[in-house]
This record gives sequence, structure tokens and C-alpha cells, in this order.
Amino acid sequence: MAWYPSAKRMEVQPEGNAQPSIRPTQMIFHSLAAPWTGRRTYEYWRDSTSLESHFYVEFGGSVFQYIGTQTRADANMYANRRPDGSGAVSVETASNLQHTDRWTPSQVSTLIKLGAWMHKQHGVPLRICRSASDPGFGTHRMFAQWSNGGTACPGNERQRQFREVVFPGIVKAAGGKPPKPEKYEPFPGADFFRNTPRSALITAMGKRLVAEGCSAYSEGPGPRWTDADKRSYAKWQRKLGYSGADADGWPGKTSWDKLKVPKV
Repeated sequence: MAWYPSAKRMEVQPEGNAQPSIRPTQMIFHSLAAPWTGRRTYEYWRDSTSLESHFYVEFGGSVFQYIGTQTRADANMYANRRPDGSGAVSVETASNLQHTDRWTPSQVSTLIKLGAWMHKQHGVPLRICRSASDPGFGTHRMFAQWSNGGTACPGNERQRQFREVVFPGIVKAAGGKPPKPEKYEPFPGADFFRNTPRSALITAMGKRLVAEGCSAYSEGPGPRWTDADKRSYAKWQRKLGYSGADADGWPGKTSWDKLKVPKV
């Protein structure tokens, strides 16, 4: 098993010895929704739950490691239960109670260094995961298969930081080529819409639906997700050939990618 040289090692047992081995192919970033220290997080994993992460990064950038990177940690759920033995290394991070804040500059610096180490240590490719099983880097909210039915972790601010700052920083620190700027907004995850978000992303989505002739708006669109957005998106799904439960108005990754919502 591998241990990050700059981390404070606080191994969770018996999980550290008892859980199956993995072949690390992904690194997934999380927000804990708690402003805890690394020690407090360790005590929680140790005493209160069967859930644990490989790493934890405090607001000040200090990094703790609880499980070796070639041993399963359960924070990534099914990402570490694949038949081929591949798995994901999880990085929990301190945040506010709603995980709506941005990573601090110190956290960003640590995440970049940790990601570059993962590339050099385990060969994790310098790309954002294109599917739940695709090797690379990602955030927990990207694919429902990485949790028990989907999650909004990390929040919108950190999701944006990951794509615009953290991942490009990992690529640069690892000596790779900077990724090309994205032209369209990536799918923000199914739970994003179910939490009644207020975001410029919703306005941009609505404008694209109007442009595609799929408007159910009496006014707008605006930044708050509403039933009008859902009805409009259902029209878009039907235009793509979906029907029944597949055209219920809740965005999915395939239909979202085809809508081509411009960057906001």
C-alpha cells in the first residue's frame, strides 16, 4: 500500500488491514460538510461509522491519510467494488456545514500536489473521468455510481474550482499539457436540479431550451429551477426521442450534453 509522504498518517483499523485491495485508477474529491480537523475526522471514522476516506485536507491545507491508497476506502461506495479490482482514492475536505463554500487557497494547493502525486505514484491519467469507471480525476457529484444514488457533494463553488483551478493545476504540476478550455457546461449531476438550485447555469440552460423550440415558459427563463424548467426540459427529452419515465423533465447526462449549454 502507498502512503503520501506529506500526509500525517493516522491509520483507521481494522479497516486498514481487513478491507480488500484495489488497483487505484481514479482520484475523487469530496466535501465533508463539517469544519473538522484531521484528528476529529479520524476519530469519527474510527469510532462512529464504517465509512472512511483515504485522505482529509483541513482548511489550512494540512493533509491526513487514514487508509493506504491500494486498500479500499468506503467513501467512494461502488467505485471501489468493481469486478476488475480497480478503484478510486477518496479525498475528503473540510467545508462549512452546507458544503457551499470554496476551497481555501491552502486546500487548493494541497489538492494539486496530492493529485500530481497520484499521477506519478499510481499512473492515474491526467484527464477528468468521462464515466463512472473511466480512469482519471473527478468530484463525488459527477456520477451517481460513486455514491448510493447520487450526491450534491462537493457544492457548486468547489465543482467550478475543480474544473477551472484544481484539475488544470494537477496537470501542470505533473508536467502534462494544460487541458483545453471547455466550451460547454458539464453536467452538474442529477441532485443539483432536485435541490431547487438558483444559478446562472439554470438561466443558460433555459435559453438553450427556448432556442431548441422546447419552451414551456410563460416568462423567463431565470436562475431559479422551477416547474417551467422541468416541463421545458421534458419537451427537450421528447424531442430527442425519449418517452415515459425517460422524459420526466429531470436532466440526465446524455440529454444535457446534447443540449450544449454554453459556459457561464
